[in-house]
Amino acid sequence: MSRNEAEKKKKAEEEVPRELAMRRDLYDWIQSLMTALIICIALFLLVIRVIDVSGSSMFPTLVDGDKMLVSNLFFTPKQGDIVVFKTDSYDPDKALVKRVIAIEGQEVSIDFDRGVVYIDGSPVQEDYIAELTKTKLDFIGPQTVPEGCVFVMGDNRNASTDSRKKEIGMVDTRMILGRAYYVVFPFSETGWIS
Repeated sequence: MSRNEAEKKKKAEEEVPRELAMRRDLYDWIQSLMTALIICIALFLLVIRVIDVSGSSMFPTLVDGDKMLVSNLFFTPKQGDIVVFKTDSYDPDKALVKRVIAIEGQEVSIDFDRGVVYIDGSPVQEDYIAELTKTKLDFIGPQTVPEGCVFVMGDNRNASTDSRKKEIGMVDTRMILGRAYYVVFPFSETGWIS
């Protein structure tokens, strides 16, 4: 075998492993990409949802058109949380966004003349509301929140259909889709929801 033939054979032998290595690397990249895609899909289907705000009932905290991340992972509603829920008696196809004002066992009363909400006889400090609570809707109080339920209200109190309305009333915690954590759109308003 001539020297030229030996070099060609050696070069051909080197190219085969290089080609196999490139195929292996490409396969690894595709496998990693598919795994990441499956994890992202599972995350958004099972743990995190993107939900749109529709209407002005949560103004000034949230505005019409905001898109927010909502999750129910390790979530137990507490006073002050902004939650997303559905209710069959109001609009079963629509998810509502409201703030938890009281949890099970707490008593809610509202002085509509002064616009003040009371929980267990103490006024609630509400720096987040658009204006004082003057709209009564169907509320007759005081009301004690039953076990497994929460009392919710919109931050735009006089333009919100919430637990003061008979069709919504006390919200069963099993109907809560999750807590709103983060505004993702519009980009100028992104940030954590307090």
